[in-house]
Amino acid sequence: MKKGCILIIDDNKNVLSALRILLDNYYEQVLLLPSPNTLVHTLKEKNPDVVLLDMNFSAGINNGNEGLFWLSEIKKADPEIPVVLFTAYADIELAVKALKQGATDFVVKPWDNTKLLATLQSAYELRASKKEVKKLREKQSVLNQELNKDDICWGRSEPMKNLLSLINKVAQTDANILITGENGTGKELIARKIHYSSHRANETLISLDIGSITESLFESELFGHVKGAFTDARTDRAGKFEAADKGTLFLDEIGNLSYPLQAKLLTALQSRQVVRVGDNKPVPVDIRLISATNKDLFESVKGGEFREDLLYRINTIHIEVPPLRERKEDIVLLADFFLNRFSKKYNKSGMVLSDKVIAKLEGYTWPGNVRELQHAIEKAVILSDSNVLQDYDFHTRAVEDRASVIESISIEEMEKILIEKSLKKHNKNISVVAEELGITRPTLYNKMKKYGIS
Repeated sequence: MKKGCILIIDDNKNVLSALRILLDNYYEQVLLLPSPNTLVHTLKEKNPDVVLLDMNFSAGINNGNEGLFWLSEIKKADPEIPVVLFTAYADIELAVKALKQGATDFVVKPWDNTKLLATLQSAYELRASKKEVKKLREKQSVLNQELNKDDICWGRSEPMKNLLSLINKVAQTDANILITGENGTGKELIARKIHYSSHRANETLISLDIGSITESLFESELFGHVKGAFTDARTDRAGKFEAADKGTLFLDEIGNLSYPLQAKLLTALQSRQVVRVGDNKPVPVDIRLISATNKDLFESVKGGEFREDLLYRINTIHIEVPPLRERKEDIVLLADFFLNRFSKKYNKSGMVLSDKVIAKLEGYTWPGNVRELQHAIEKAVILSDSNVLQDYDFHTRAVEDRASVIESISIEEMEKILIEKSLKKHNKNISVVAEELGITRPTLYNKMKKYGIS
């Protein structure tokens, strides 16, 4: 499959013609310049992914200084673009000098087609990787700005004040953090708060839902792979550890990690390096690890389901997010916050909660926690024909029936009940059920397998 744009600058028309014939089969666009005079203009207009640059252009001058000059001009225009140099056998020392000044690689004339293609492909992948990292950083910057706005309601209850105080203390360290709490309490939001309050805030935050990946793909997802490592490994690929280098890696649902894979994660954390699948070269990584789970990992250790040494490695600091029923004074505050958000979203300004609604919200146990409250408010805003939300706009009876026995069943049993009822309600439409439950399709499949739900 052809992809990308390559710009070639060479004063030999025969070279340009030969390269067009060769590279047209591999790149969507092949741009040819017989002179570097319009090079900078072409860079800005066409935004190529790779530049292949000759070292000499003027007749009788073969010292390569022209190539070095135009290399510097390219780097001024776009510091990130990879530049591969064309050089003669006698110019190897010059090519090494150019590498020190920012060139990505060099190819010796006359060239070998296979080596040239491999060099250009490597340069293209480097460009794609840098673009991906830049995009991630821009995304993280936007998220950082959002988190620093008054666009998140944390609550004013004592449990939340204590939680935020703890976050402020640990955020400035590189200590590994384990966040525990029931589904819907906002564990990922807490992880983001920690990252954006830390000295790593300008680096990337990489998230991975352990429950959404199969065991066979775990190593590739976390540690990356090299081309040919397995059937679908068509190119080299960095894993989540490398992508999070200098930043934060957030592993959600870590309690679902199988026992054999726990050892591999532990090894990476202890050695601070990873080895891509199919390779034997260790890659050093510098990450801050934040993990989350709704399970009691200490009980899992007792049951032989979770490694004790891994638990202590990820659990330097433990943050327990309180369920909404334990901070009832935040319920109306959160409800008003979500009401304001969704009334703006759906162009229904001036919406308020009636006294009956407030009493109903405060009297409900919210087994789905903040996420359930958020969904309940959004649904009520959408369906209500009045600016004053009434108690009949909130349909929580089915969950209230289950809530009456919440203390007598485990979280896993409750989760199984919710999945079974949602599957029945939506005629086993996996996409709709996953959306309703607020989880991904792979996570839903894994949970159905776990609970023996067909």
